[in-house]
Amino acid sequence: MKVAAYAAESAGAPLAPTTINRSEVGPNDVLIDIAFSGICHSDIHQAREEWFTSIFPMVPGHEIAGTVAAVGSNVTRFAVGDRVGVGVFVDSCGECGNCRKDLGNYCIKGFVPTYNGRHYDGTPAYGGYCRQIVVNQGYVLRIPDGLSLEEAAPLLCAGITTYSPLREWGAGPGKKVAIVGLGGLGHMGVKHAHAMGADVTLISHSPGKRDDGLRLGADHFLLMTDKDAMKAARGTFDLIVNAVSASIDIDNLMSLLATDGTLVCVGLPDKPLSVSTFTLVMQRLRLAGSNIGGMGQTQEMLDFCAANGYGSDVEVIRADQINEAWERVVNSDVRYRFVIDASTI
Repeated sequence: MKVAAYAAESAGAPLAPTTINRSEVGPNDVLIDIAFSGICHSDIHQAREEWFTSIFPMVPGHEIAGTVAAVGSNVTRFAVGDRVGVGVFVDSCGECGNCRKDLGNYCIKGFVPTYNGRHYDGTPAYGGYCRQIVVNQGYVLRIPDGLSLEEAAPLLCAGITTYSPLREWGAGPGKKVAIVGLGGLGHMGVKHAHAMGADVTLISHSPGKRDDGLRLGADHFLLMTDKDAMKAARGTFDLIVNAVSASIDIDNLMSLLATDGTLVCVGLPDKPLSVSTFTLVMQRLRLAGSNIGGMGQTQEMLDFCAANGYGSDVEVIRADQINEAWERVVNSDVRYRFVIDASTI
């Protein structure tokens, strides 16, 4: 079926209106009328081929919220009218050890990304900058009534990307947690860590982020360029989540960890980061990475946000503002996630 969308025709090309072909609704599929689609910085990286070779034309978008318009004959989990979401991947092998443990995000065969990839039958995957999407019911999430669709959309990437490592490394009461960077990812990290009951510090290069960080739930603010404050904070954190997608001094950050502390990278810079082995061994520190979450954990995250009364801080835009919004994302001029009103596509 034909669906209105916005696409980049080649690397670095501006996004423009187009029409794409969506598959018909199969027995296990859900057809979703998209209401809102979040803009993730990874959309920009991939459309500009800043990470790796991409597939064009590209319809980006993996932060999708909307309502069910139709279901296949075998679908039991959803009904027409349900509020639902779709995140970073829309299929996985379902057979490997990771998939069997609800870790389809680490599928050994490789999951099928929502866009800039191919389904297992070879057809291209198109994302959420469009009016409708067809997804297997196993990769559709239920959006709780306590969340508006616009504030829920970014949770499908930014929300789970920061929630997963905080859960994995035990953020909670009695733990000192730092979030590095207050952007689309970081602002959700602060909210999650606060809701989990941790003692939360926002670490930023920008003194202008202090007030917002405290408003969003941080207990403390640490300015990275304040050498005295950074020195005083050495050896104090149990967990640091680095949400910055630019090059950063990892050794400097890891000096802030207490013995057996962990620094988890979730931001994705386009250049490699380096760390001294001495930094790791002197206090038995860990440097780790984390990539979104499985379907079960993502649903847990959505329910947790609704139960605690928060979603993403968003600025809703029209489709004809996408290219302008992308430039603002690159310039860190958004507080804290752009969301496209899909009715304007």
